[in-house]
Amino acid sequence: MSHLNTKTIKRSTGEKVFDVFNIIILALLAIVCFYPMWYVLVASLSDSNRLMQHTGPLLKPLGFSLESYVSVFKNPMIMKGYLNTFKLLFWGLLTNIIMTSLAAYFLSRKGVLWKKPIMIFITITMFISGGMIPFYQNLQQLHLTESHWGLIIPFMINTYNMIILRTSFESIPESLIEAARIDGAGHFSILFKIVLPLSKAILAVMVLYYGVAIWNNWFWASTILSDRTMRPLQVVLREILMQNDVSSMTAGVSSGDVEAVGATIRYATIIVATVPILCIYPFLQKYFTSGVMVGAVKE
Repeated sequence: MSHLNTKTIKRSTGEKVFDVFNIIILALLAIVCFYPMWYVLVASLSDSNRLMQHTGPLLKPLGFSLESYVSVFKNPMIMKGYLNTFKLLFWGLLTNIIMTSLAAYFLSRKGVLWKKPIMIFITITMFISGGMIPFYQNLQQLHLTESHWGLIIPFMINTYNMIILRTSFESIPESLIEAARIDGAGHFSILFKIVLPLSKAILAVMVLYYGVAIWNNWFWASTILSDRTMRPLQVVLREILMQNDVSSMTAGVSSGDVEAVGATIRYATIIVATVPILCIYPFLQKYFTSGVMVGAVKE
């Protein structure tokens, strides 16, 4: 048995310099992206009076206090917003995945009549829409305003996500589909018993994409929901940050300290509204790269 002598490939000075510059630039970009999140976190844990007097970068908490988080959860709208958001997240993800899978499966099958024209019409919706006012009027005429379904039904399928999922379905060997048909399986059986179980990675990516979109959706929620008790967490957060509405969380605080306490409360509210969706990433990370690669758009 012959042995291969492996030789270390010598790298040129230019390549080493290039790597050093790459590392420096990427490290700086990482710091630029991470520091605002770190600032908000340590500010939310700081003593409110010391924070108001502080200027310049903030690298560690100024004192340590959880009073801002206690005050945040005193606001009944925070918990109500959480419940509304989780409701939208559950029903939204359920309808998103089901409807997107049905559309992607249909458009991934061979021999579909007028498949290309249908795909062209669907793709056009990525670039052209009827506009915001006609969309709102449609919601009114369909009685979807003042209802959480108005935030779910019109957004059941994202065209870009559907194209990614369709491409993934097309990569499944046709022999598996044909074998299932020979055994008497129908399209729904093939989709739910063969195609979807073989597409766990790309489905995890779809859950991440749709989940983040639902969690961060505030515009249409603030537009069609006038009842504040129905509004999701992001709309509540926006009211607190844009309107400086921290009165319900500063009860018992002296008038001179309201501004200082309000600052830390706003930072704590951002953390409370952001951390849950960030916690999803570690669980989906192992599927993310493989899912995106499998569902990469190709022609």
